[in-house]
Amino acid sequence: MFANVPGVVRSWPGSWRARSAFAKDGALAALLTALAFVPTLSAISAQLGDLPGRPADVPALALVLAQSVPLAVRRRWPAACLAVVGAAFAVHQALSYPPTFASIGLYLAVYAAGAHQRRFRHGLAAAAVSGYVALAVVLDHLGSPNRAQDFLAFFLILVVVWMAGAGMRRRQAEEAERRRLAADVAKASERARIARELHDVVTHHVTAMVVQADAAGLVVAAAPDRAEAGLASIGDTGRRALTELRHLLGVLEATGEPGAADDRTPALCGIGDLVEQARASGQPVELAEHGEPRPRSADVELAAYRVVQEALTNAMKHAAGRPTRVTVHHDPDRIAIEVTSDGPAGAAPAVPSGGRGLEGLRRRLRTLDGDLVAAGGPGGGFSVRASIPARSHA
Repeated sequence: MFANVPGVVRSWPGSWRARSAFAKDGALAALLTALAFVPTLSAISAQLGDLPGRPADVPALALVLAQSVPLAVRRRWPAACLAVVGAAFAVHQALSYPPTFASIGLYLAVYAAGAHQRRFRHGLAAAAVSGYVALAVVLDHLGSPNRAQDFLAFFLILVVVWMAGAGMRRRQAEEAERRRLAADVAKASERARIARELHDVVTHHVTAMVVQADAAGLVVAAAPDRAEAGLASIGDTGRRALTELRHLLGVLEATGEPGAADDRTPALCGIGDLVEQARASGQPVELAEHGEPRPRSADVELAAYRVVQEALTNAMKHAAGRPTRVTVHHDPDRIAIEVTSDGPAGAAPAVPSGGRGLEGLRRRLRTLDGDLVAAGGPGGGFSVRASIPARSHA
């Protein structure tokens, strides 16, 4: 029986935070009401009039309840809470009933008004000040021994409590604004990431299909067998594009079994397939790997794959049919990739370029503390060099 007590105790903070604001405020109002009837706590109270006391009676009980019970709606209706509690406090002081711990509710109501009142804040503050001035005048006429500076000191305490609530409201508003801005930044970053992935997938495969289709069109009459092989290669390329697009959409929708999508994420070991696909498109590509491949983190593997993919796409666009060399160095601490392609100066690209691929790669590699350099080569060719820190799986 007692073995479960620690778990129950530990669950209290979480269950309390999960409760609604109305439930929390109701519990606070109930606690203050109960403590108001503890005789020893009556010395802890907000006293202003210091008039000769009179015995408690039924109206005094009603005024005690009116200073504590309204706190149950202090966040939902802060202005109404302050009005009721303030009026009950004023009447309680004017009638010189015995001190009560429930008068602490005035401070809580003032704080709640400063923290949670969204509209007509200045009007509420002006009404509260007017009410307090009227109470001070009434208490003075009733013979209160307090002087002007005493009433002013009590007023300043209330102002400090109000400002503390207003400060909390501003902090909450600033925190909400920070969360909103962080969410906007995260959305923009995610949109950019999705755009890069779609660009890498679609551009590479569509470029290969366009190059293959053009080549097939040139030889369809003279070499029907080669044209047929080209059309078959176009079909294979299209199916690969659909497979990658389905995988990407599956990741974005977070569907399927956990971990299943990661198994289909392009990785460094898939560079050979990219080279074969480029060769099938008529691009002479040589692949050389140096060093021993090691397990890398998924983002490093994908980045390396995208570098080779984009470089081969650019080769098919700007140096179609020209020799291209892919070199991968598997170093212990990083992956170095170099893709060079020969091409005549001024050669028109086989497929128009949007200019997003290399810039997207630079952003991707910067997030991994890597770098990318793309430059022209002798004879009109170009080279792409990438260095990616190789973070192994923990």
